[in-house]
Amino acid sequence: MGHLDAQDETFRRLYSAHFDAVLGFALRRTDRSEDAADVTADTFLVAWRRLPHVPNGDAARPWLYGVARRTLANHRRGEGRRVALGERLRVQLARAVADLADEVVHRADVTAAMARLSARDEEILQLHLWEGLEPREIAEVLGLPGAVVRPRLSRAKARLRQVLGNDPGPAGHLPGKPLPVSPKEGPA
Repeated sequence: MGHLDAQDETFRRLYSAHFDAVLGFALRRTDRSEDAADVTADTFLVAWRRLPHVPNGDAARPWLYGVARRTLANHRRGEGRRVALGERLRVQLARAVADLADEVVHRADVTAAMARLSARDEEILQLHLWEGLEPREIAEVLGLPGAVVRPRLSRAKARLRQVLGNDPGPAGHLPGKPLPVSPKEGPA
C-alpha cells in the first residue's frame, strides 16, 4: 500500500467516523441546511489538506469541531458582507428607481410641452435637454453656425417656458429637478 493509498484510507476513516457529528455541529449553528453542508464540506477539505496534523482517535472530533467553528466564523463574516452589500445595493437601486421615475414624469411633461412647439424648436431642445449638448455641439450636429444656434436655442427655451410654465434648465437637466448650486455661485 503506497503513501497516497494510506492517506486516502486514513481520510475515509476520519470522514465516516465524524461526518455526522460535524454536520450536526454545523446544523445547530446555522439557519439553513445548505450553509451547514458548506461548513461541513469546508471542514473536511481542511482536514484533507492538513491530514498529518489531525489527531488520532477521540481527539479528532474536537479538532474537527475547532476547524468547523473557524469555518463557520468565516462563513458568517462572508454572509455579513453579502448582506451588507445586498442592503447597500437595495438602497442604491431604490434611489435610482425613484430618480428614474421622477425623470420619466418630468421628461413626459417636457415632451408633451415640446410637441406643442415647432419641429425646429423641438429638435434643438431635444439636443440640448435630452442629449445634454451645448450650443456649439448642437451647431455641429445641425450643420449650422454657432451664432445661429445660440439665439435659436434661447428663443426655443423661452417658448417652452411659456408652454410649460417654468425654465427647462441647463443642458442635460430635466425640469422639475433641483438645479445643482456650484460653490462659486452660492444660493440664488
